[in-house]
Amino acid sequence: MKDNLQDELLIRQMVERWAVWRDAGDWQRFATVWHPQGVMMATWFQGPYADFIRVTQEGWAKGVSILHFLGGSAIEVAGERAIAQTKMTISQRGMVEGINSGEAGPVLCDVVCTGRFYDFVQKHEGQWKLLHRQPIYEKDRIDPVDSAAVVKLDQRALAGFPEGYRHLAYIQTHIGYTVKLDMPMLKGPVVDALYARGARWLAGGELER
Repeated sequence: MKDNLQDELLIRQMVERWAVWRDAGDWQRFATVWHPQGVMMATWFQGPYADFIRVTQEGWAKGVSILHFLGGSAIEVAGERAIAQTKMTISQRGMVEGINSGEAGPVLCDVVCTGRFYDFVQKHEGQWKLLHRQPIYEKDRIDPVDSAAVVKLDQRALAGFPEGYRHLAYIQTHIGYTVKLDMPMLKGPVVDALYARGARWLAGGELER
C-alpha cells in the first residue's frame, strides 16, 4: 500500500509537470515526461510525442493559445504500469463569427472544454513516463472575451461536431486544424472501449493504440 501511494504521487507529479511545462513553453523539460514510445491523442493532433512538441511550437509561433488546468486524479498501479485519470479543462482562445460594437465581424472568444486525461503510464529506466495520453471530452462552452460582443456561430457546422467537444472542434477547424471526430466522451461505446483497453493493458496485455 505504501509503495503504491509513493508511485501514485510520482505519477501525479509527472501529470502536473506535463501541464505546467507544456503551457509555459518549456519544451526541453516537457520532453522529459514522455516515454520514448509516447503518443499524444488530441482533437487536432494524433501521433508521437516529439511530433506533438514540434506542431505545438509551430502553433505557438502562429499565436495559437491552448492552456490546461488540472483537477483531481484517480490512479491504478500494477507493477511497472499504471492508468491515471485526471480531471482537466482545456482552454483555447480564438476568433469566431459575431457582432462586435454593433458591427458584424470576428469576435475574440474563449472555449473551455471539461474532461479527463486518460493516461497509460509506464516505468522507464526507473521513472514513471507518459506512454499514451487519450483525453476524454465531457462538455464544452464558448464565451466572448468582451461581454458586450455577441457570438454568431454557424449552427449547421456546429451541429456536425461531437457534443462533448463541439465548440472546441469549431474553433480549431476555423484556425485550420483537422479535428478527429470519434474521440471518447463522457458516455458511449468509444469511452467504454477505452476503459476496456486500459484494463487489458494494466493486466499485462499489449497496448492497443
